[in-house]
Amino acid sequence: MLETSADSPTSVKVISEAIGEYLARLGAVWIEGELSEVSVRPGASMVFMRLRDTSADMSISIMCHKSVLEAVQPLPQNARVVMNSKVSWYAKNGSLSFSVKEIRQVGVGELLARLEALKTQLASEGLFSADRKRPLPFLPKAVGLICGRNSDAEKDVVENAKRRFPGVRFEIREVAVQGAAAVVEVSAALKELDAHPDVDVIIITRGGGSFEDLLPFSDESLVRLVANAQTPIVSAIGHEKDAPLLDYVADWRASTPTDAGKKVVPDIAEELTKISHLKERAIRSIESRIDLELARIQSLRERPVMASPEVMISSRREVIDSLWVRSFRTTAHRIALAYEEIGALRTAVRTLSPQSTLDRGYSVIQKSDGQLVRSASEITSGEHLLLRLAQGQATAVVE
Repeated sequence: MLETSADSPTSVKVISEAIGEYLARLGAVWIEGELSEVSVRPGASMVFMRLRDTSADMSISIMCHKSVLEAVQPLPQNARVVMNSKVSWYAKNGSLSFSVKEIRQVGVGELLARLEALKTQLASEGLFSADRKRPLPFLPKAVGLICGRNSDAEKDVVENAKRRFPGVRFEIREVAVQGAAAVVEVSAALKELDAHPDVDVIIITRGGGSFEDLLPFSDESLVRLVANAQTPIVSAIGHEKDAPLLDYVADWRASTPTDAGKKVVPDIAEELTKISHLKERAIRSIESRIDLELARIQSLRERPVMASPEVMISSRREVIDSLWVRSFRTTAHRIALAYEEIGALRTAVRTLSPQSTLDRGYSVIQKSDGQLVRSASEITSGEHLLLRLAQGQATAVVE
């Protein structure tokens, strides 16, 4: 640990040498990245390159002997490699570089194994679950489009979407869709569009390519960013046979960029046809209801009571007259029966009355105290009696 102060500073040489000693402790390390900017100068024995990180906008300068690079030739453009290198510090000019002793290309088989392991891990976390998929909006205010610069995929999406719905608006972000910068630029564009207030759906697209070209769309950081996005995402990477991990985590996978353009907006001709059919159905329904009500009104108008309203009064009058006649006959009949009953009672009363006996010449004999005389033994000589006759009464003296 160097001890310095404003009064006792150290020299540039000492600092530079201290940095070299510190970096020397790192020793040889294996580094993985994407090889780019390979500079082979004619007649020079050293080759200068840059090694980029595949998930971040970072790179380092490296150099190696031409024989080291030739040992792995031919390398594809933007090849993914691992290098055995050692950091070198040049104290004289204060520059740092990595001196490479061995280069190995990362094989497709190894990349496939890594992707399969990552796919299993992400699936176990539920990032591919259908429950997480969000429905696409019926008619977005604006469609976010992340695509390559001046690419056919961009044209396919825009042309097919505008063919279906001419008024669709796009927010297009042209980025690198392959190479070391792809993940960084696509991620930045996705964050920007996800925060855009008018963007209701985002399409991430590029045309077909080799397995290595599509690797950025299986990057773990990009896949997790898509999973956490608030806006529905459509993945349209490559062709039907291509299946980067982005396809599994996106809310909807399009088989081609053309398919994506058709999916995010409705077909205006088809929607107008649906509206026309619905309008016709509504008109038919209303006309049918009107015809039914008109038929009911006509049926009511054809009823006798509506044709001649006085029929209601005359029919009720006939009923009242009939009831009046019936009540009169019933009353007269009841009176006649009552007269007959009274006559019969009068006859019965007359028949049972003592007056009828008196009318036949008999009389009723009573003592002075009103007691009826039924036997001669009940009276005595000289007793005064009252005789009740059919008409009037008389007195008599017993002898």
